[in-house]
Amino acid sequence: MNELLAQIRTRLGAFELDVELSAPAQGVTALFGRSGSGKTSLLRCIAGLQRAPGSRVQCGEEIWQQDALFVPPHRRAIGYVFQEPSLFAHLTVRGNLEYGWKRVRPDERRVRFEDVVAWLGLEALLDRRPNQLSGGQRQRVAIGRALLTSPRLLLMDEPLASLDLESKGEILPYLERLFAELKMPVLYVSHAPAEVMRLAQRLILLEEGKVRAAGELNGLLTDPDLPLAHLDEAGAVIEARVEGHDEEYHLTYLQTSGGRLTLSRSSLPVGAVSRVRVLARDVSLTLTQPEQTSISNILPARIVGIAEDRDPAQLLVQLDLAGSRLLSRITRRSAASLGIGVGMEVFAQVKSVALMA
Repeated sequence: MNELLAQIRTRLGAFELDVELSAPAQGVTALFGRSGSGKTSLLRCIAGLQRAPGSRVQCGEEIWQQDALFVPPHRRAIGYVFQEPSLFAHLTVRGNLEYGWKRVRPDERRVRFEDVVAWLGLEALLDRRPNQLSGGQRQRVAIGRALLTSPRLLLMDEPLASLDLESKGEILPYLERLFAELKMPVLYVSHAPAEVMRLAQRLILLEEGKVRAAGELNGLLTDPDLPLAHLDEAGAVIEARVEGHDEEYHLTYLQTSGGRLTLSRSSLPVGAVSRVRVLARDVSLTLTQPEQTSISNILPARIVGIAEDRDPAQLLVQLDLAGSRLLSRITRRSAASLGIGVGMEVFAQVKSVALMA
């Protein structure tokens, strides 16, 4: 098993990094925080690109740093993906992919060339040069090149930051497919909440070089004590299974632990499991179940927390839907009018649901 364990304690000029973290052997752990919180510095220390005396880094059974031991970066089985792809301009896509792959002994290769090409949808691009690729395509090649070095750990430092919205939309489905197949820990740095919601299973929140909170994604997203719940894009991510499709009205029905959700027709097959994102601003509350309303998604819920929001006119209401957590952002006036309180049974009206597939 390739579980990552790291204790990084170092001073970088006036900045002090003091972080202890773990990442499971499979899945995406997102590092989230403001600029200057230490995310990139942390990745560089784990990779050995930044010296951090007194720190400890272990991946699986391999210890890369401890006491006097320091394994140099080129001997750490790490794939590193930067914001800019930095491909070799004189090589084709195939040549760029094979650059690292050919330098790994055949008996030490942990991924197949054909698998990486398929996961990232590169089949039709193999004979092209980097200058013939879009931004999203170049980044997919860079990710593939990193994977073909057969790493035990994949570090991704804001890999989509330099892409426009269209390019991000192009690459995200490939990343989802890739992460579902990889049998290694992934540390993924991002400033984009929507990106984190779509790709990560776990979250580590960094503040001023320290871990503010770490744990399962939705638990941290819906915790009013953390800044994530107070962002404009604050919301929840819950697991859903495709229950059926309505061809007449072009709708898809999803089953969650808290009930059924309806959204625009999806191409996912019946039985497929995915995640849905529900923004706090799209959830309103009612004390009784409405009978005549245009809102299709009405779920029974229990109020488990009420907190101040950044806007003094609003409150954040934390809801439990049969084990799934949801956030609702409502006005103080509405809360007073409804007389809501912790422990009350209400109905959550979900105005919009985004399928993350």
